[in-house]
Amino acid sequence: MTHAFSRTAFSTTQQTPQLPTMPTGWPIASYNSYAEAQRAVDHLADKDFPVQDVTIVGVDPLLVERVSARLTWGKVLLSGAMSGAWFGLFVGLLLSFFTPGAGLAPILIGLVSGVAFGMAFSAAGYAATRGRRDFVSHSQLVASRYDVLCQPRNAESGRDLLAQLAMSARGF
Repeated sequence: MTHAFSRTAFSTTQQTPQLPTMPTGWPIASYNSYAEAQRAVDHLADKDFPVQDVTIVGVDPLLVERVSARLTWGKVLLSGAMSGAWFGLFVGLLLSFFTPGAGLAPILIGLVSGVAFGMAFSAAGYAATRGRRDFVSHSQLVASRYDVLCQPRNAESGRDLLAQLAMSARGF
Protein backbone atom coordinates (compact mmCIF):
# COMPACT_ATOMS: atom_id res chain seq x y z
CA MET A 1 0.00 0.00 0.00
CA THR A 2 1.42 3.37 -0.95
CA HIS A 3 0.66 6.70 0.59
CA ALA A 4 0.47 9.90 -1.38
CA PHE A 5 1.62 12.93 0.53
CA SER A 6 0.61 16.33 -0.67
CA ARG A 7 2.99 19.25 -0.53
CA THR A 8 0.62 21.00 1.86
CA ALA A 9 0.73 18.16 4.39
CA PHE A 10 4.04 19.42 5.74
CA SER A 11 3.72 23.13 4.99
CA THR A 12 3.82 25.84 7.60
CA THR A 13 1.84 29.05 7.67
CA GLN A 14 4.55 30.83 5.67
CA GLN A 15 5.96 29.25 2.51
CA THR A 16 9.57 29.85 1.49
CA PRO A 17 9.55 31.64 -1.88
CA GLN A 18 10.88 29.55 -4.78
CA LEU A 19 12.05 32.58 -6.77
CA PRO A 20 14.31 35.35 -5.48
CA THR A 21 12.10 37.86 -3.66
CA MET A 22 12.71 40.76 -1.32
CA PRO A 23 12.40 39.80 2.34
CA THR A 24 9.43 41.08 4.31
CA GLY A 25 8.97 41.88 7.96
CA TRP A 26 9.96 44.39 10.55
CA PRO A 27 13.55 44.67 11.79
CA ILE A 28 13.78 43.37 15.33
CA ALA A 29 17.58 43.37 15.72
CA SER A 30 20.85 44.09 13.87
CA TYR A 31 24.20 42.36 14.28
CA ASN A 32 27.75 42.84 13.01
CA SER A 33 28.29 39.17 12.18
CA TYR A 34 26.27 36.31 10.81
CA ALA A 35 27.20 34.21 13.86
CA GLU A 36 25.56 36.78 16.15
CA ALA A 37 22.40 36.80 14.02
CA GLN A 38 22.32 32.99 14.08
CA ARG A 39 22.73 33.04 17.86
CA ALA A 40 19.79 35.44 18.13
CA VAL A 41 17.51 33.23 16.03
CA ASP A 42 18.65 30.19 18.00
CA HIS A 43 17.70 32.06 21.19
CA LEU A 44 14.26 32.74 19.74
CA ALA A 45 13.88 29.05 18.85
CA ASP A 46 14.91 28.06 22.39
CA LYS A 47 12.13 30.31 23.73
CA ASP A 48 9.51 28.57 21.50
CA PHE A 49 9.18 31.65 19.31
CA PRO A 50 7.63 30.96 15.86
CA VAL A 51 10.93 31.17 13.96
CA GLN A 52 9.21 30.50 10.64
CA ASP A 53 8.33 34.23 10.80
CA VAL A 54 12.01 35.21 11.03
CA THR A 55 14.48 36.06 8.24
CA ILE A 56 18.18 36.92 8.48
CA VAL A 57 19.13 39.51 5.88
CA GLY A 58 22.71 40.39 4.99
CA VAL A 59 22.83 44.12 4.25
CA ASP A 60 25.44 45.70 1.94
CA PRO A 61 26.95 42.47 0.60
CA LEU A 62 30.64 42.39 -0.24
CA LEU A 63 32.68 39.86 -2.18
CA VAL A 64 35.89 39.36 -0.21
CA GLU A 65 38.79 37.55 -1.85
CA ARG A 66 41.40 36.44 0.65
CA VAL A 67 44.83 35.73 -0.86
CA SER A 68 46.36 32.70 0.81
CA ALA A 69 49.59 32.00 -1.10
CA ARG A 70 51.87 32.98 -3.95
CA LEU A 71 51.69 30.64 -6.93
CA THR A 72 54.94 29.41 -8.52
CA TRP A 73 55.73 26.83 -11.20
CA GLY A 74 56.97 24.46 -8.48
CA LYS A 75 53.73 24.69 -6.52
CA VAL A 76 51.64 24.29 -9.67
CA LEU A 77 53.52 21.19 -10.81
CA LEU A 78 53.56 19.64 -7.34
CA SER A 79 49.83 20.22 -6.91
CA GLY A 80 49.14 18.73 -10.35
CA ALA A 81 51.33 15.72 -9.57
CA MET A 82 49.56 15.12 -6.26
CA SER A 83 46.01 15.34 -7.63
CA GLY A 84 47.01 13.27 -10.67
CA ALA A 85 48.59 10.65 -8.42
CA TRP A 86 45.36 10.22 -6.44
CA PHE A 87 43.28 9.90 -9.59
CA GLY A 88 45.79 7.54 -11.22
CA LEU A 89 45.97 5.41 -8.09
CA PHE A 90 42.16 5.17 -8.05
CA VAL A 91 42.00 4.13 -11.72
CA GLY A 92 44.87 1.66 -11.22
CA LEU A 93 43.12 0.06 -8.25
CA LEU A 94 39.91 -0.30 -10.24
CA LEU A 95 41.79 -1.90 -13.13
CA SER A 96 43.63 -4.30 -10.80
CA PHE A 97 40.34 -5.42 -9.22
CA PHE A 98 38.83 -6.30 -12.59
CA THR A 99 41.95 -7.81 -14.22
CA PRO A 100 42.63 -11.24 -12.74
CA GLY A 101 46.29 -12.01 -12.14
CA ALA A 102 47.48 -8.52 -13.13
CA GLY A 103 49.39 -7.91 -9.91
CA LEU A 104 50.70 -4.40 -9.25
CA ALA A 105 51.19 -3.39 -12.90
CA PRO A 106 47.82 -1.59 -13.34
CA ILE A 107 48.31 0.28 -10.06
CA LEU A 108 51.81 1.46 -11.00
CA ILE A 109 50.79 2.36 -14.56
CA GLY A 110 47.78 4.28 -13.25
CA LEU A 111 49.91 6.10 -10.68
CA VAL A 112 52.64 7.13 -13.15
CA SER A 113 50.09 8.10 -15.82
CA GLY A 114 48.10 10.11 -13.30
CA VAL A 115 51.17 12.04 -12.16
CA ALA A 116 52.18 12.80 -15.76
CA PHE A 117 48.73 13.91 -16.89
CA GLY A 118 48.10 15.87 -13.68
CA MET A 119 51.34 17.82 -14.13
CA ALA A 120 50.65 18.41 -17.83
CA PHE A 121 47.12 19.72 -17.27
CA SER A 122 48.20 21.92 -14.34
CA ALA A 123 51.09 23.35 -16.34
CA ALA A 124 48.82 24.08 -19.31
CA GLY A 125 46.29 25.85 -17.10
CA TYR A 126 48.93 27.93 -15.33
CA ALA A 127 50.67 28.84 -18.60
CA ALA A 128 47.35 30.04 -20.01
CA THR A 129 47.16 32.75 -17.32
CA ARG A 130 50.45 34.25 -18.58
CA GLY A 131 51.40 35.50 -15.12
CA ARG A 132 48.17 37.45 -14.53
CA ARG A 133 47.13 35.27 -11.60
CA ASP A 134 50.20 34.25 -9.61
CA PHE A 135 48.36 33.68 -6.35
CA VAL A 136 45.85 31.36 -4.69
CA SER A 137 42.77 32.89 -3.09
CA HIS A 138 39.41 32.01 -1.57
CA SER A 139 36.29 34.11 -2.09
CA GLN A 140 33.56 34.78 0.46
CA LEU A 141 30.30 36.68 0.28
CA VAL A 142 29.88 38.71 3.49
CA ALA A 143 27.67 41.56 4.60
CA SER A 144 28.43 44.70 6.56
CA ARG A 145 25.57 43.90 8.94
CA TYR A 146 22.91 41.25 9.44
CA ASP A 147 19.35 42.30 10.20
CA VAL A 148 16.86 39.94 11.78
CA LEU A 149 13.39 40.57 10.38
CA CYS A 150 10.12 39.23 11.72
CA GLN A 151 6.59 39.25 10.41
CA PRO A 152 4.56 42.02 12.10
CA ARG A 153 2.28 39.63 14.02
CA ASN A 154 5.22 38.51 16.23
CA ALA A 155 7.72 41.35 15.83
CA GLU A 156 7.15 42.96 19.22
CA SER A 157 7.57 39.74 21.21
CA GLY A 158 10.64 38.85 19.12
CA ARG A 159 12.19 42.25 19.82
CA ASP A 160 11.53 41.78 23.56
CA LEU A 161 13.18 38.34 23.59
CA LEU A 162 16.24 39.64 21.74
CA ALA A 163 16.48 42.62 24.10
CA GLN A 164 16.57 40.13 26.99
CA LEU A 165 19.36 38.23 25.22
CA ALA A 166 21.35 41.45 24.77
CA MET A 167 20.87 42.37 28.42
CA SER A 168 22.02 38.94 29.62
CA ALA A 169 25.08 39.13 27.35
CA ARG A 170 26.08 42.44 28.93
CA GLY A 171 25.65 41.03 32.43
CA PHE A 172 22.70 43.18 33.54
